[in-house]
Amino acid sequence: MAASLLRELQETRHDLVYVAPSELSATKIGQALLELSPVAPAIVLPPWDCLPYDRVPPSKHCMGRRMDAVRVWLEDSAEPKLLVTALEAMLQKVPPLDVIRSSWYRLAIGESFDTDAFMSFADRTGYIEDGNVDEPGEFAFRDGLVDIFPAGGRFPVRINLRDGLISELWLYDPSSQRKQKALEEMVVGPASEAVSAPEEGEGNPANTAAATYHRLFRLYGELPNAFDFLGGARIAVPKETFRRLPGYLEFIADAHHAHVAFGGRALEQSLYIDEATWTSCIGQLRSFTIDTTEAVELPEFRQAASPGRALQAFVGDCIRSGWSVVLAGETVDVEHSIQRFVQRARFSITPIENWFDGYGAAPGSLLRLSCGLHHGFIDRRRRFALLGSSDFLGRAVPTELSSSITPAEPELKLGDLVVHEEHGIGRLEGLETVEVEGEMRDAARLIYHGDASILVPMEDFGKIWRYGSNPEAISLDRLHTDGWKKKRAVVDKDIRDAARHLKKAAELRQTSPAKVIEPPRGPYAKFVSRFPYGETPDQAAAIDAVKTDLASGRVMNRLVCGDVGFGKTEVALRAAAAVALAGGQVIVVSPTTVLTRQHFVTFSKRFAGTGIEVAMLSRVVSSKEADRVRVGLETGDISVVVATQAILAKDISPSRLWLLVIDEEHRFGVRDKQALQQLAPGTHTLMMSATPIPRTLQSALIGIQDTSMLTAPPAERRPARTVLTDFDKGSVRVALLREYRRGGQSFFVTPQIDDIEELRATLADIVPELAIRVAHGKMQAAEMDEIMVNFADGDGDVLLSTNIIESGLDVPRANTMFVWRADRFGLAQLHQLRGRVGRSRVQGMCYLVLPPDAELADATRSRLSTIVNNDRLGDGFSISMDDLELRGGGEIEGRKQSGHLKVIGITLYQDLLERAVSGKKEGSQSSTTVNLGISGTIPTDYVGDAGVRLGLYSRLLRAASRDQIEELVEEFEDRFGELPASVAVLLRLARVRLAARMLGISSVEGGPRGLAFTFGRKVSQRAKKHFDRVLPSFVRDGRLIFEEQTKSGEDRMALLEKLLDLDSR
Repeated sequence: MAASLLRELQETRHDLVYVAPSELSATKIGQALLELSPVAPAIVLPPWDCLPYDRVPPSKHCMGRRMDAVRVWLEDSAEPKLLVTALEAMLQKVPPLDVIRSSWYRLAIGESFDTDAFMSFADRTGYIEDGNVDEPGEFAFRDGLVDIFPAGGRFPVRINLRDGLISELWLYDPSSQRKQKALEEMVVGPASEAVSAPEEGEGNPANTAAATYHRLFRLYGELPNAFDFLGGARIAVPKETFRRLPGYLEFIADAHHAHVAFGGRALEQSLYIDEATWTSCIGQLRSFTIDTTEAVELPEFRQAASPGRALQAFVGDCIRSGWSVVLAGETVDVEHSIQRFVQRARFSITPIENWFDGYGAAPGSLLRLSCGLHHGFIDRRRRFALLGSSDFLGRAVPTELSSSITPAEPELKLGDLVVHEEHGIGRLEGLETVEVEGEMRDAARLIYHGDASILVPMEDFGKIWRYGSNPEAISLDRLHTDGWKKKRAVVDKDIRDAARHLKKAAELRQTSPAKVIEPPRGPYAKFVSRFPYGETPDQAAAIDAVKTDLASGRVMNRLVCGDVGFGKTEVALRAAAAVALAGGQVIVVSPTTVLTRQHFVTFSKRFAGTGIEVAMLSRVVSSKEADRVRVGLETGDISVVVATQAILAKDISPSRLWLLVIDEEHRFGVRDKQALQQLAPGTHTLMMSATPIPRTLQSALIGIQDTSMLTAPPAERRPARTVLTDFDKGSVRVALLREYRRGGQSFFVTPQIDDIEELRATLADIVPELAIRVAHGKMQAAEMDEIMVNFADGDGDVLLSTNIIESGLDVPRANTMFVWRADRFGLAQLHQLRGRVGRSRVQGMCYLVLPPDAELADATRSRLSTIVNNDRLGDGFSISMDDLELRGGGEIEGRKQSGHLKVIGITLYQDLLERAVSGKKEGSQSSTTVNLGISGTIPTDYVGDAGVRLGLYSRLLRAASRDQIEELVEEFEDRFGELPASVAVLLRLARVRLAARMLGISSVEGGPRGLAFTFGRKVSQRAKKHFDRVLPSFVRDGRLIFEEQTKSGEDRMALLEKLLDLDSR
């Protein structure tokens, strides 16, 4: 469709509008157009991303996209334009066109920046000021630097200012906050459709859809419809769009009726046009038609028995028949695959700049186009085929995502609890400027019990750690007592003991022999070829790591961490195949019977025809079948068993158990996992989880748990939008009916079985036309499983259940979920529940519902904010990190639940444990002192936020490598602009401090007559000879002395850098 629209635009040279049947269809076409024609991309006008009259407001990103789309369409242009939109968007009214034309702010390098005008624009167009700009509709203002995330954009923008002028414009990564791409100019649009007049100063719009409707009408009065801005454009409305019109209009009317019937305020006028207006507006525009009969979809090469051969045969047939074939893709992954394909098939390939060039190519040409198109097409009339990256690889190519398991440390804020290594838990009051030896330096004011306080000098900022755990009911420590020392001594001892046990366990795993497993190449390759998709880079790396572990001769203990649907099961299948084909046995353990059954089906299908028998053990299996499986494991006749933890009660003795797979690892206790591993000593273990429990996560972070991260999302999957809202019958009805009308299913989850019957009655009253099914843990296992499996097969419209659906229930058509009393669920539970919806290309919605009068503790609000804010694909690991902070990691060896995190906080505990495990000496990494009569600071006019400044100081002082320091240098320049002289000095001090520490120097003293080094131990002759090559030295009072006249701290710094063999940048 995208290619047909572009051809029509090129041939007619006329403005065109295409009204797709759905928002999803419009978005896909828009994305394809962006890749096919990046110079003149299509304009996509979306509908609101909330339901009519809902309590959930439209997102700032959605409103920003809508305002940007209309503004760009209204701009004068010599080139014809193409607007792609959806039925829902064309039925919805828009703000007055003069408001849209005037609601933007232009930025360009070299032009002046009016602070007052910018602040006024941000205030009246719905932007929110936030210290860390990482979501659309946010901005932050600091002297010399402005961050703003244009509401309709994909990336935030950093504006560097110098002398009142814009000196630089950068797109930057919202997660890392690092600059990505330089810009010359850009336009920032509004973050709301309810734009205040400059004199109103009303700030941000209200936070419900209904309130936004009222505000639109109050601000603007009569609203134009979407047809009013199209001018003389030609329009194409496919039959499917016309077919959906009556049903959607009925849905809007029903939503308004429900809104009023359940207590909402009636609107002065409708935000939607009626059918008569639609018909009239369509009749006034010239129409055009798109002939798609000659354009067909490409074959599913990855579904073939041999995908590579099927692809090669298709391309070869096309070329021999005189067709032109274009291979599209822009990542390194795709490029390498195309090169291998061309070499293997002995094709010649020619690069082209634009896909249109393919039509003019010589018959039988194979062409290469660098673009990010996922799906291509076949044009039979023009004898042309274009293959996108998904067609070629069998999956959408993910963007480059970091697979690092070490997340960035959250930045400190004033008022946060912190831990000082020598004084204990206090509260960060602020940073103060103090005079030290004639120089002005920063110092941190920490408040302790009884409002006592201390000033921590800048050199000791490395001893201040973010507390991190749940701060409720935490008592501040007392200064000038031995209470903290006693608590710290207990913690230090236990950490040393834990580290000793952990190292011993790790060494035992490294030295314990295990079966070397190398599957036969032919059968294993055949098994792999049946995977209908290409592996993501992370998935391929995880599979390779597992294969290496299995062949190492040492016991494998690996965690595969990835969100729901990110490919963990395929990693387990490959591991199981490697073991079973090599003659071993595999047990796959899942926490629920439903998940066990689904795994059994998946494993049975993949192993069909291999000669490997797959069996199941759970409470729903008959005793006769259970006995058969038990005997089969003992005799070796059965190679793969998928089971619940009930397998522990079966008294089994596998004859050659080589691999244990534990799915949903966070649902099993330590004793269960240890008991499973005792089924056969020396068994390889593979654990899988989207949200690993804090103990397992902690093990991964300190390096004693081998970990593989899957961060690349499935092809074309969209993250479920997560919102926190009060219970509202009208909103529930509209959401459930919307899902029903689009052919989907919904979940309604409650934490308590006792609430089931009351909720069933409430739902029957709200949506009497929908079929409600109920499942909970007090049912007989067979009955509950039957209900859930039947629901997954399409029986029922809404499943009302407890959190038993948390694990394993795969319902591809389910895209809406309500979680009643979300405050009573844990973080991992909420994330797993949310993972049940939005597993297809349809936008999923997860409503976290509370009673209107619910009073929440601060920790509960923090937990719910975490799940709402982490709604991107792949956020399961971030959620686990927050869970680790909120709950603590427990005793990492599993022997007891530890209170150490409450004593010293998560970040310091993590550092001490990691250092103990790695064998590093105790004490702060920043223990080396350097006194040269010169100091650096981070000025307030460079980094205004005191908490951010303190965090940067601490990270510099704790930097353990030169690379970490240089990364901080880049971060300073990226986030805050050109380095001031005082920051440059601070970084030079960090480099010399690190270099001195690496040489065993505990302190450096400098004065006009020279430098003195103090070592942690006696000065060695080897150290003296090392430095004497640069400058002669002598030993006095246990110190190494260098006599050299210097006039200033800068001279002494240069001398020290020379001795340490450092450059002075």
